[in-house]
Amino acid sequence: MARGSKVNVAVSDRILLHLLNNSFQTEMHTATPEVTRRGIAEACAIHPPNVSRSMRDLVTAGVVGQTTRQVVGESRRQKTWHLTPLGVEVSAAIKHKLEETMVLLRSRSGDLLEIPASQASERLRADLDILSILMHAQYEGALNYGDIRFGPVRKRKVLPGSIKMMAGAHATYHTKPPQTRDIHGRRREKKLLDRWFTSSSNICVITGVAGCGKTTLISNWFSTQEKISSDYLVMYYPCQTWDTATGLATSIIHRVLNPSGVSGEDPYNLVSTLPTPGNNLDYDLLRRRLVATMIDENDELSKKQKLFLILDDVHNLDKSGNMLVGAMMQVAEASESKIVTISRECPNFYDRRDVLTLGRVHEIALEGLSQIELEEWIATMNLDDWISSKILHERTGGHPLAIELLEMYGEIEHRDWVKFLDAEIVEVLPANERMILMELAKSDRPVLWEELARATGITGGPPKTLMSRGLMIELDGGMWLHEALRSRLRMYVFD
Repeated sequence: MARGSKVNVAVSDRILLHLLNNSFQTEMHTATPEVTRRGIAEACAIHPPNVSRSMRDLVTAGVVGQTTRQVVGESRRQKTWHLTPLGVEVSAAIKHKLEETMVLLRSRSGDLLEIPASQASERLRADLDILSILMHAQYEGALNYGDIRFGPVRKRKVLPGSIKMMAGAHATYHTKPPQTRDIHGRRREKKLLDRWFTSSSNICVITGVAGCGKTTLISNWFSTQEKISSDYLVMYYPCQTWDTATGLATSIIHRVLNPSGVSGEDPYNLVSTLPTPGNNLDYDLLRRRLVATMIDENDELSKKQKLFLILDDVHNLDKSGNMLVGAMMQVAEASESKIVTISRECPNFYDRRDVLTLGRVHEIALEGLSQIELEEWIATMNLDDWISSKILHERTGGHPLAIELLEMYGEIEHRDWVKFLDAEIVEVLPANERMILMELAKSDRPVLWEELARATGITGGPPKTLMSRGLMIELDGGMWLHEALRSRLRMYVFD
């Protein structure tokens, strides 16, 4: 048999297979060199001019789309190609057909085998796609076991105990809140937390602007509750902007199945509720199996469990994450667990009736420290003869970060505090919303929305984002600002 005479893949088929391997780049703003003319030429063993000629025919046929994008490592935009929806179907059909192509393979023992291309990667124990297998077969004849170009040889068997289900998932959460600064004031809020903990309500929502001490309040209150650690499985999870519902669910499952840090049993198949890549999380299935595991309805674990779940910065979660938290509300009620969520804005994973009429959710809106609390704090700093609590409240709105910096540096309006408010609140506001707040900051009293809207040229009702985040609140006399934000904006207005 002549070398390489058995396999012959058409140029257009090579290109379509290569683009199918890179279909994940279709919607990306910045592409990698693999979808440029040079990258396609190298991967498909084609001269670059032939790539352009072939692409014209494929674009005309409607199976390939063409665009200009920024390419990684390049200083200027380049022409790139991607599969159209029709092209994905055509390429998948071509791939399925080419997988049946017979190729030669020299085994570990030196025997020459003829097998379908779809089996070559497993026989070679290498990570090779169909295009790579066919290209080697076409130009070299036989593929040799252990060829260094195929990468390291995959181990077929794993020693018992070397891999554990969900190992490492514990790194995404903690078993208690973080240690924070000493808390000042907040006696009313801690009493509200005590009342919630002993009530039938299973979830407590703490809201407030950035830096107002939400996490500090929970950490300080938690340290005084000795019963929590003994009666509950505690889990503190700081939500990040990249967190997904699947990631959060994985951590919750890991905490429930491994309460002592050692892998436990899973008689209710809780792990199987996690979706495979490309699929969505089944919230209802997770809820039912999580409840079954925690209440141990079949007495498989010989114990019942209760979870004390603290979700920090839930405003970072997307819609799917909020749906998971909503499902966890039902889990908490069924298993007598408790959930605390900390957010900069009013979350939307529950109905307002849950708060107002059903009593399922307990809300604590955290504002700046009161004038009395400020007076007690500056007394501990021996600054009460230098500045009054009234002036301090007017200048900072009782924002705890401002008082911390006053204690450290002796400046009431320290530049780091101003920078923090600007970066976390002011600069991220849309221009029209910032204009509303700037206008409101000029006033010394609440302003009716009709007057405020007329002064700023805004139509409709108050912006929902400002209201949900507590930056603008509605009082009996009209609209008003969060005190810390008002203090910062008045620096703009009267500077």
